[in-house]
Amino acid sequence: MNDVSDQPSALLPEVCRLGQSAGAAIMAIYSTEFDVEHKADDSPLTAADMAAHHALVDGLAALTPEVPILSEESADIPFEERATWQRYWLIDPLDGTREFVKRNGEFTVNVALIDGGQPVLGVVYVPVTGVCYFAAQGHGAHKRIGDGPSHPIHSRALGSGPVAIAGSRSHPSARLEAFLDRLGPHEIVRIGSSLKSCLVAEGRADLYPRLGPTSEWDTAAAQCIVEVAGGRVTDTQMRPLRYNTKASLLNPHFFVSGDPDADWSLYLEGNAD
Repeated sequence: MNDVSDQPSALLPEVCRLGQSAGAAIMAIYSTEFDVEHKADDSPLTAADMAAHHALVDGLAALTPEVPILSEESADIPFEERATWQRYWLIDPLDGTREFVKRNGEFTVNVALIDGGQPVLGVVYVPVTGVCYFAAQGHGAHKRIGDGPSHPIHSRALGSGPVAIAGSRSHPSARLEAFLDRLGPHEIVRIGSSLKSCLVAEGRADLYPRLGPTSEWDTAAAQCIVEVAGGRVTDTQMRPLRYNTKASLLNPHFFVSGDPDADWSLYLEGNAD
């Protein structure tokens, strides 16, 4: 049994390994003619989602048997029960199922440890490329490619040129387009899944604005990486995104910012001069 109360960073090597195992389970299906089902909200579901779910849940239960697990694929846990959790694992076994179905490689495995409503450990693994982003409070944020060495990553301060935006590939939003119009000069890179937040964490983008629906498992792992790398993840009133505070598992609209001092709410409709 592992004690996660003092040093969540001690769990990082094993959680990264579990991310790779889940990624291998995904890739075993990626190369086949898989079927696509749809959930009640019309989001896609494949055998790869469930294979990764089982790999992570089984591994985390063995690693920290005393810590509960909330997964996208087993999210029907009553809030009355969840509200008693001080610490729990929050996972998205396959973030970017639409990208998986399109076979464009832009999907990830997301694992976060939540403590007191905030992510204190995060792992984002990219099955197609073997890239692993990982961070824990007090440990720093890092990126590793395959079995190579890991390197520290840092977000960047906002410069004087066009704002570099990470934007969703599969979820266009009229509200986002209006926000970008008010923002002024910008360059946009469209990419799937939590890779948008990871671009901010490693200083390749300034901002990922999400002005549409997401769930808590979509953001937690990458939020830890961004924050430890020096950035900030907030709602549109610039308040830190928090977890397990209400019955609904939907996030508010949010900003992922590389510069913690930037106030992106100024460019929202009704706030701009």
